[in-house]
Amino acid sequence: GGNYEFEEEDKENDSDHQCFRALCCKGPPPARPEYDLVCIGLTGSGKTSLLSKLCSESPDNVVSTTGFSIKAVPFQNAILNIKELGGADNIRKYWSRYYQGSQGVIFVLDSASSEDDLETARNELHSALQHPQLCTLPFLILANHQDKPAARSVQEVKKYFELEPLARGKRWILQPCSLDDMEALKDSFSQLINLLEEKDHEAVRM
Repeated sequence: GGNYEFEEEDKENDSDHQCFRALCCKGPPPARPEYDLVCIGLTGSGKTSLLSKLCSESPDNVVSTTGFSIKAVPFQNAILNIKELGGADNIRKYWSRYYQGSQGVIFVLDSASSEDDLETARNELHSALQHPQLCTLPFLILANHQDKPAARSVQEVKKYFELEPLARGKRWILQPCSLDDMEALKDSFSQLINLLEEKDHEAVRM
């Protein structure tokens, strides 16, 4: 009969939880923290499509971002104001002008791209990881286009981008993603939000 007691306990907890929820919902919802993030990556890495899909917009009419665009992406426990910077050659050199005020970085790479593009992406990621305005921030690195046959695995990307030596001691998450798997993408963002919250708490402690 040991198990029976546990079941009873669970039920009680459950109803408590529901009461609490009902009470909560009557007042205005608690303000979700907002974080300002910068999203970088080469043209074609899929930044705009991923962000549009997270905002539940149709990715069909997505055009490459020239300059930058800002999207407020709502998550359950936070709102991310994501400043997405265009990834064309002539825009990348201006990226750093937009870094100020960022609290985190999303770097999107096309895991199915050519060696040349990967090399460029690697250099850009290395520059961002070492940039004085970004180097202390949490990074979410998304290996996009995992649904393509040519996609490299996350292990391959990690090795190629030499993340271990370079980003050691930094807070970064490397995740596979594709437009087909929004659950995984949202999960990656939840992990990033956890890092942002940790960083917030640290700032308070100082």
